[in-house]
Amino acid sequence: MEAVDIKEENIPRNFITDIIDEDLKSGKEDHVATRFPPEPNGYLHIGHAKSICLNFGLARDYKGTCNLRFDDTNPVKEDMEYIESIQKDVKWLGFSWNGEIRYSSSYFDKLYGYALELIEKGLAYVDELTPDQIREYRGTLKEAGKNSPYRDRSIEENKALFEKMKNGKFKEGQACLRAKIDMASPFICMRDPVIYRVRYAHHAMTHDKWCIYPMYDFTHCISDAIEGITHSICTLEFQDNRRLYDWVLENISIEHRPHQYEMSRLNLEYSITSKRKLNLLVDEKLVDGWDDPRLTTISGLRRRGYTPASIREFCRRIGVTKQENTVEMSALETCVREDLNANAKRAMAVLHPLKLVIDNYGTDGVNDSELTVANHPDKEDLGTRTITISKELYIDKADFKEEANKQYKRLKLGYEVRLRNGYIVKATSCEKDENGEITCVHVEAVPNSIGKDVEGHKPKGVIHWVDSNNCYRAKVCLYSRLFNVANPGAVEDFLSTVDKDSLEVIEDAALEMSLKASKVGDSYQFEREGYFCVDSKLSTENNPVFNLTVALRDTKKAFV
Repeated sequence: MEAVDIKEENIPRNFITDIIDEDLKSGKEDHVATRFPPEPNGYLHIGHAKSICLNFGLARDYKGTCNLRFDDTNPVKEDMEYIESIQKDVKWLGFSWNGEIRYSSSYFDKLYGYALELIEKGLAYVDELTPDQIREYRGTLKEAGKNSPYRDRSIEENKALFEKMKNGKFKEGQACLRAKIDMASPFICMRDPVIYRVRYAHHAMTHDKWCIYPMYDFTHCISDAIEGITHSICTLEFQDNRRLYDWVLENISIEHRPHQYEMSRLNLEYSITSKRKLNLLVDEKLVDGWDDPRLTTISGLRRRGYTPASIREFCRRIGVTKQENTVEMSALETCVREDLNANAKRAMAVLHPLKLVIDNYGTDGVNDSELTVANHPDKEDLGTRTITISKELYIDKADFKEEANKQYKRLKLGYEVRLRNGYIVKATSCEKDENGEITCVHVEAVPNSIGKDVEGHKPKGVIHWVDSNNCYRAKVCLYSRLFNVANPGAVEDFLSTVDKDSLEVIEDAALEMSLKASKVGDSYQFEREGYFCVDSKLSTENNPVFNLTVALRDTKKAFV
């Protein structure tokens, strides 16, 4: 999968570009080196897309570099499946990383050495308090913590115990290595944080070489320094942790000093971005995997029919600030709607078919069998297609009523509408089954009315249709919002907010026959219905399944 050329999409000015400009002007830096450092413990989501667009975008705009680095320090939760999916998502969004993929695990030997250096400087110690005791000793926001009884061990004793940890002589939770900083610090992250713990788990990259693993806060800053990162960007919840980031680098013998900058994370209505909660949705089978089209994971959005350009545009519009806010889902939907409106081919699809019979078909002026129509009203380069028309068609059940008021602009008895790209027709009668359900509508077509106005005939509306004798009967999935509250993450039992009716499967929709040849990645505007794409998981060759990406319009507030 090759990254596309997106040079024209320079990121807007923000406080980070201002900092970079000043750093380059003052000579503090002579280049820009960023990184995107996901933990491979789940699939990427829309919040990661914001970080991807920013970090790779800064490298592109300043002709610098951006590394893809997996911060793989917790083998219990990490998997090669996640590593592979993350690479795919970054490429799909249109970006290429600098050189080879990096892994924090590649630096484990160096990290171990730096941990020993802190011990030798009297700045780290092996603690044998239990995890619960460590939490208790740490104190609260209002009360200072208290020193561990193991805090004043000698350097030699700590070195020997750390070696014992490395050699697998402690059980999990029985011992850990802590930085010796300040148990009275107003910042809890500085109260002797744990920097190494025992984990007996197989690691995807280092296999069984290690049974001790460095903590994220210890690993991240050192990895940035090893790679020569100049601007390390994270979200605001790591703002206090910047003190630990700097403390570690200041107290080990490493030359490079990257700086951490924090921005607000992306909070999106009607979505969940917590990997733990996303994993719970998957485990409880409330969704069809991490790529369920109702999720705002990048793979879910891709399967839903969102385009890379629409996601990049969304990230461009929301911008980069330090102010926490929640973005409306309609803002994301607007971006994909605009992109597909400009670029998606048109087609006709009847989701709830009702038979329509042109009783005078075959008579003079009502005998066309093929129509040539444009694939896009504004783009001649997208070409034309041929559709067939015959005596028997399908229209949507919602497009016919025996009687209706003047606001109803579709087909009703005694009135005329135009068939999209076809004849003007007048409803004359209908047939019903034993339950009173309408099963067939009979119409008379106005001769020679295809693509023409005919004197004396003024149809009040236009409806879509397909030829019942030449159509593709397909499965169509109509997706709506997964959650029935705007902020499901704030609900204690967030699973209770899942809308069990957020997926409607239509097993036998009637589509233009040409759509049967559609491939994964193809998107269309089903006229008068919405934008649809070929599902990547359910489709088979010559039997594509279509997913609703987004409706044609939305009355909710979005970007202006």
